[in-house]
Amino acid sequence: MLERYALPEMAAVWSERHRLELWRRVEVLAVEGWALVGAVPSDAASRLARAADFPLDDGFIRRVRELEAEVRHDVIAFVTALGERLGEDARYLHLGLTSYDVVDTALSAALVESADLLMSRVRALSVVLADLARRHRGTVMAGRTHGVLAQPITFGWKMCVWWAQLQRDLGRLEAAREAVGVGKVSGAVGTYARLDPRVEEHVCRCLGLTPDPASTQVLGRDRHAQFLSTLALCAGTLERFAAELRLLSRTEVREVEEPFYPGQKGSSAMPHKRNPVQCERIAGLARVIRGHAHAALENVALWHERDLSNSAPERIILPQSCLLLDFMLDSFRRVVEGLRVFPDRMLRNLDAGGGLAFSEAVMLALVERGMDRDEAYRLVQSLATQAWEGQGGFRQLVEDDPRIAGVLSSDELQQCFDLKRHLRHLDAVYRRLGLDGG
Repeated sequence: MLERYALPEMAAVWSERHRLELWRRVEVLAVEGWALVGAVPSDAASRLARAADFPLDDGFIRRVRELEAEVRHDVIAFVTALGERLGEDARYLHLGLTSYDVVDTALSAALVESADLLMSRVRALSVVLADLARRHRGTVMAGRTHGVLAQPITFGWKMCVWWAQLQRDLGRLEAAREAVGVGKVSGAVGTYARLDPRVEEHVCRCLGLTPDPASTQVLGRDRHAQFLSTLALCAGTLERFAAELRLLSRTEVREVEEPFYPGQKGSSAMPHKRNPVQCERIAGLARVIRGHAHAALENVALWHERDLSNSAPERIILPQSCLLLDFMLDSFRRVVEGLRVFPDRMLRNLDAGGGLAFSEAVMLALVERGMDRDEAYRLVQSLATQAWEGQGGFRQLVEDDPRIAGVLSSDELQQCFDLKRHLRHLDAVYRRLGLDGG
């Protein structure tokens, strides 16, 4: 684990202790399942369950490690260490099971726990974005395409777009949770040769999982690839948001600023610096998760009924991706909760070139009054070029141009530069998203 980016709840899910706890639960539930079908004495199963209910302390974990160093097999080491605590009834442990009946079923339980934590983070971030969308419903700013001034929008509308994308991520996480929410207790090649499917049903039901309809010795790794691809998409969403805030934070733009805390320093050399380091960190970590998703896709094509090539990568990519996305979601929530927004600066930037953002409205008004579209485009473009070159403000140039004055009245020109007219349909977006209320 990377402690720098590990929050306590998610770190607990992926701790060695919790992994062994889940393995123990699978083993004990399998014995219970055998008892239910009459293959193990029920009193023995009850005694084993009681005896196995002990804290997995540091001493037990050390013993598992000692055994693994000797036998070079983690599940055998675990079952042996557990058996040492359980006495005669330990002979019922791992009855008919293969290692990945334990490993994969426990892994699925951990992935479901992780998905639930991640979805709670997404919901918490959604609440903050919805609040920003409502508070800045009328905060006018420049919309930009290709990084260049385009047309007026509002900061609240931008938050609406972000909120909507986050809801898609939530839906994808729910689907990914379902994809990995399966277990398998079906034996060495998945044929139940030494198992009863009812044992699998009992284990999965108690863990909140669904039995995989058809597995080999392992669960199909398409499930894990879907899960990690979903995490990569969610990370990409956060990177998109973070990149936007970084762009809007540039000195020349300075329409927003991420929180800068008391005592914080931005540069060892330049005391004035307030760098968007939290957003930059999110962008960097998104790259790591995308790389992990690629490794998960490579794991799909295992040989025959299984090979071990997926195991080593998954010990890295699954816990790290869950930990990193959990950290990123929490970090970005704190960024937007403390975000500074500068409406006056937004208006000033929107007025770049003296109203260039309204060029389309002028062109279309000319077309509506009968001017050829290409002629109208060329005329407005020539005036916009003068404004870009600092030869006057665009609106003033338009109002002073006799070719335009001969076509458009002063009221019609006024309407071209009317902000309310440009933003009049944004209420429909709020209603559509259900964000028009408090």
